Amino acid sequence: MERRSFLQFSMLASALALTAKGTSGATGKKGFKVAAGQDRYQEELNIMGGQFDCKVSARDTDGALCIYDTRRQAKGGPARHVHHYQDELFYVIKGEFIAQVGDDTLNLKAGDFAFAPRKIPHTFAKISDGDAQMLVMFQPAGSMEDFFKQMAKFGKEIPKNKEKDLKALFAAYGMELVGPPLKF
Repeated sequence: MERRSFLQFSMLASALALTAKGTSGATGKKGFKVAAGQDRYQEELNIMGGQFDCKVSARDTDGALCIYDTRRQAKGGPARHVHHYQDELFYVIKGEFIAQVGDDTLNLKAGDFAFAPRKIPHTFAKISDGDAQMLVMFQPAGSMEDFFKQMAKFGKEIPKNKEKDLKALFAAYGMELVGPPLKF
């Protein structure tokens, strides 16, 4: 993906989220840059088979939006789940993914975008060999950043035999596990 397209997409997503919220910007804060391969706050979050770097924080947008750049090596993805308070958006930068949103199955390649509205069950999985990269966005941001920090405590791999703990964690952050991960 060309850097120019990425920047245009990021600015558009931020502007739309802030417009939808009815605010003209975060709180008069300065703009910022987050370098490639870096996290907004220099945190290292290894979750669900990949590295999660926060690029835009809820603190930057008065809670309107957060964006994570996820780099994944392992195939697979999270269990089918529902966000009760956030829309989730996916933008594939590299590799191939499959997403299921409601009853629809979507094949996603570099440059493709998918939208999972709040209250609709969804999941996704990396299906290609090699490295893959996808932006994952939440609008409004809610407490997704705190959720990912807690998920990182399980380790880089998707936790096995921790269904009860995962269900409780998802519920604590306004989500619900409703099915298994995708099989492909």
